[in-house]
Amino acid sequence: MNNVIINIDDDDEHCLPSWSGKTCSFALKVLDEVKCNNWELSILFCGDKKITEMNAQYRNKNEPTDILTFILGETVNENGKTTFLPGDIVISLDTLRDNSKYFNVPEDEELRRLLIHGILHLNGMDHNTNNTDEPMLKLQEEILTKLGNEQIITAGELK
Repeated sequence: MNNVIINIDDDDEHCLPSWSGKTCSFALKVLDEVKCNNWELSILFCGDKKITEMNAQYRNKNEPTDILTFILGETVNENGKTTFLPGDIVISLDTLRDNSKYFNVPEDEELRRLLIHGILHLNGMDHNTNNTDEPMLKLQEEILTKLGNEQIITAGELK
């Protein structure tokens, strides 16, 4: 059984979104799609200030980005239960909003795409370019299409 934990950066002006439960449900469906079991997945929402700091510290890029993944890849055994700790997904709500406008897609679609993207990275996939022919990005779009009826946020709900 998988578990998803949602957090918000305390130093940001954002508060835990009302749609965080739907985010958990969607992430669980993605984990099922890629056949991940017993995962304890952590997702952090933040703003551009926090993600810029993290991007500078861990990637030497002093600029905001939409998503960062931090792979942990540890297995924990407690009381006869094995849990896999894949790592963390960090998503900037500010850049998500900007990218949604730039790519002319709904914020909900962009959020779902980023969640899938982060889970695929934590599951060991990677891409060298943003070319849509990259196997990881093809799979990302296939999952996005397959789970297309799942909605996390409605228009204007991402504040």
